Amino acid sequence: MPDKFTATWVSHSSISSFLQCPRSYYLKNVYKDPKTNSKMKLMSPPLALGQVVHEVLESLSVLPTEKRLSDPLMEKFDKAWERVKGKKGGFFDMQTELQYQNRGRAMIRRVMENPGPITRLAVKIQQDLPFYWLSEEENIILCGKVDWLEYLPEEDAVHIIDFKTGKEKEDAASLQLPIYHLLVHNCQKRKVARASYWYVESNDSLTEKELPSLEEAQKKVYDIALKIKLARQLKKFSCPKEGCYACEPYEKIFRGEAEHIGKDEYGADTYIIEKKADDTPESIIL
Repeated sequence: MPDKFTATWVSHSSISSFLQCPRSYYLKNVYKDPKTNSKMKLMSPPLALGQVVHEVLESLSVLPTEKRLSDPLMEKFDKAWERVKGKKGGFFDMQTELQYQNRGRAMIRRVMENPGPITRLAVKIQQDLPFYWLSEEENIILCGKVDWLEYLPEEDAVHIIDFKTGKEKEDAASLQLPIYHLLVHNCQKRKVARASYWYVESNDSLTEKELPSLEEAQKKVYDIALKIKLARQLKKFSCPKEGCYACEPYEKIFRGEAEHIGKDEYGADTYIIEKKADDTPESIIL
């Protein structure tokens, strides 16, 4: 029998980190500070913004449809924002924080005015962290959380919806939808009929995408997962450029050049780094 406690766990975020830079993957997902025995997390304004907007929207899926908009969403947003105020969200000045807060409030206002799937039936997978065995033979588990599953009663099927809070469009080569298709297919009984992104900063409605093939998704994800497993076994996590945009911020934490602001809800040591004018932009296309 495979053992989930010794398995290699992979997700969309960890796979993305590994593809960007194995060293980045190591510092985010493997390394633990020997002083605290905790992993490292880098908080930033874009992450704080996405975290709060997702928290507000995803919390609605557990409510009956008629109650989802009964409480003002803006009050929920403002309450959630309190947890990322100031340096807790990577903000070093009030002007920057206000800009991000206003962006978040505009996203919530857009959803309130154009609720779309929010007012329709939803499916909630009954796992805190949905996962399944990508390969029992190789002892690999695929895990991850899907933002929203709309229930399609006419087909007894589900519609995968991912909320996007960044300004960039998801790259066509992204593995996010293939991974979500695999997870939803294997973690609940209904078929997956559709998949969409909702760019809540710029669009009133969903952007439907072609549903990835399960067979192709399985092969792509499995092949990368095997590489991650091998890298962990060999303990080889080299940056291909000997320092890149993906690993350098975590190298700063590793070198003691970041400010520690506490632990997150999972016990990870959380750090912030004050950005300079010529630093990397807030988002990239993967």
